[in-house]
Amino acid sequence: MVQPKLIRKIEELSMNALPALQTQLCDGWVLRFADGYTKRANSVNPLYPSYEDVNRKIESSEKAFLERNIQVSYKITPLASPDDLDDTLEALNYSIESRTSVQALSLAHMEVPSGTNVLIYNEMPEARFADFCRLNNIHKRNQPIFRKVLEQIIPTTCFIFLTDEKEKTLACGLGVLEDEYIGLFNIATEEAYRNRGYGTKLVTNLLYWGKENGANNAYLQVVLTNEPARNLYATLGFKELYRYWFRVRN
Repeated sequence: MVQPKLIRKIEELSMNALPALQTQLCDGWVLRFADGYTKRANSVNPLYPSYEDVNRKIESSEKAFLERNIQVSYKITPLASPDDLDDTLEALNYSIESRTSVQALSLAHMEVPSGTNVLIYNEMPEARFADFCRLNNIHKRNQPIFRKVLEQIIPTTCFIFLTDEKEKTLACGLGVLEDEYIGLFNIATEEAYRNRGYGTKLVTNLLYWGKENGANNAYLQVVLTNEPARNLYATLGFKELYRYWFRVRN
């Protein structure tokens, strides 16, 4: 069984890696708002011990999201407090969405990968932003929000791109390095170039960058229905630590 302190560590790292544009603390719950872009940045995160009446808190949380025109959702991890919060939300007709596996990998035995046609930047290059959004299916209306989110990241970032000989972007990703952990986000490969090893090359270069810059471990979050990505990460040696899901107001 994974220790609660490790779960809390990964959850805090991932919140720092995808910062909300606004945050409100409420008796152990972290309410995150980012103009509706992604559930992770627009959800209630009941991460810390909770003591006040849960029904009153649910009511006030719903009000905070609805006032911003954002769908009400809760990120349910093994640390969700109170312990019966998931059951309480189910009774209130909150449905489950986006079951996700949180996985980790030690970088102790990470070897030097091929760096051919790999481009690495500490900040998002303007010339590659459109490619990053396109490969990650970020709708045009959400791109200004996404840009703001990237600007809010405090830890060290690594934007990585894999190109062909003409510098066409074939794959991309983001690594966020904090406290000896590198988190992997927005890993994507051009559809026409999938199943050719580009994803593996991109991720191994990102992991190696993390190790070279002080990371001892890597972590990531992958939706359970994304079988190709799960297979890729399993091949690289990632192991599941725990799962989470969202309870969403219908």
